[in-house]
Amino acid sequence: MSMDGRTCVITGSAKGIGRGIAEHLGREGANVVINYRSSEEAARAAVVAVEDAGGEAVAARADVADREAVEHLREVCHDAFGPADVLVNNAGITADTQFVEMTRDEWDRVIDVNLGGMFNCTQEFYDDIWEAEEGRLINISSVVGKQGNFGQANYATAKSGMFGFTRTIALEFAQGGSTANCVAPGYTKTEMIETVPEKVLDRIVAGIPLERLAEVEDIASVVRFLASEESSYVTGEIIDVNGGMDL
Repeated sequence: MSMDGRTCVITGSAKGIGRGIAEHLGREGANVVINYRSSEEAARAAVVAVEDAGGEAVAARADVADREAVEHLREVCHDAFGPADVLVNNAGITADTQFVEMTRDEWDRVIDVNLGGMFNCTQEFYDDIWEAEEGRLINISSVVGKQGNFGQANYATAKSGMFGFTRTIALEFAQGGSTANCVAPGYTKTEMIETVPEKVLDRIVAGIPLERLAEVEDIASVVRFLASEESSYVTGEIIDVNGGMDL
């Protein structure tokens, strides 16, 4: 599943799952655009990591909720590598609180980044993906979008909304031979999970049939398949990578 010469834009890829995806695609020879909003130092380190893995990379600052910033992201991509073949909508934020105490600002911020950012980036790179020989749109959702989670009404709503968006865009892209799919990870070993108390983590793991958290590589390898030419007959799918949490 070589990615030689394919240009991949990955939003929110300075850290966590996004960075893991970037490094994984870089190892397969991809040109990678590392997107970040505020973590410039981490983004520069991610570029080095992709290059060390064998790919080419460039960093581009852009708040995906800001359409003008996303236009800049596309310009950086085109200047460095030309049109994108693959767009991975990974950028996301949380603002957790019980719904009865949630402010409209907390609701709007999460929806604007997680869903609005997906809208902005997909629309900005739509023509690239449509015209690519093997165009790929991959949206990174969450198990929370399927199961819900206490204190995450805004986040769960946004992540669930990705499912309907993916299936609709898959129908539109099919006319041009490109695909759109969604990956819904379970709880994954990232910096975010390090803040979860040990007792809470133990309860989470106890509810996972495979009895472990996901490694970033578990998610990245599925994205790599969906980004490759080998996935050309897979579209409109919601692919769970959660260790069997839905069983």
